[in-house]
Amino acid sequence: MSFIVRLFTWWNRATLSTGLWTLLYGERVGEDEFGNVYYRTRGGKIDPALGFERRWVIYKGYAEGSGTPTGWYGWLHHTVDTPPTQEDYKPKEWQLPFQENKTGAAQAYRPPGSILSSGQRPPAYGDYNAWRPEG
Repeated sequence: MSFIVRLFTWWNRATLSTGLWTLLYGERVGEDEFGNVYYRTRGGKIDPALGFERRWVIYKGYAEGSGTPTGWYGWLHHTVDTPPTQEDYKPKEWQLPFQENKTGAAQAYRPPGSILSSGQRPPAYGDYNAWRPEG
């Protein structure tokens, strides 16, 4: 069953074709704190069709783009050339630790006034006048 799942699903780790491509042409660059592994074309070879090296990630478990930490996101998208494993980056005191995107989950942020936050809409305030048609 594991073989069939890896053959046809891209959201659970890497497909067999991605694994084969990585084995043949990939060079491991590093791993983040969540177990996601980052690769580039072997030797930093420039892809003639793109004009730059290919970079990709193989997620540990469910493949979710919001599970990519900031430093690795910048490297994957060619914003920075140095991967986080090769630099001595210290987060600023105002930077929050990484949190997974909870949109659609029970832990998602629900602002005050949202029907989902308390199950009931709060009453309108005094500065609100409902529109009523004339006539």
